[in-house]
Amino acid sequence: MLDRESKDKIIKKFKTHEADTGSAEVQIAILTEEVKRLTEHLQGHKKDFSSRRGLIRKVGQRRRLLKFLQRESVERFDDIVKRLKLKIKISAVPQTLPELVEETTAEVHADVPSAS
Repeated sequence: MLDRESKDKIIKKFKTHEADTGSAEVQIAILTEEVKRLTEHLQGHKKDFSSRRGLIRKVGQRRRLLKFLQRESVERFDDIVKRLKLKIKISAVPQTLPELVEETTAEVHADVPSAS
């Protein structure tokens, strides 16, 4: 758990507007700092399984927030990933349903021989 001063510094650095305390960027930044601290703790306390569970939970929450941000705004997603220096395995540009339908339809029509 972060102390108030650390959390305030993170909020000040990553806020999107003046009164922002809970945007996806701020939440991701706070979770990233908590993940770093828990990782350091677990390196010295290898059998602390309750902290390990907390770490896994925080990583999962951060992953869900990153997926949400990627769906909503790719520019904001790219910015936060670069600023936090995260290694992301999520695809850079998600496809929308209409694009998938068009691609599938084009592939099906290409396979069908013409009637002439």
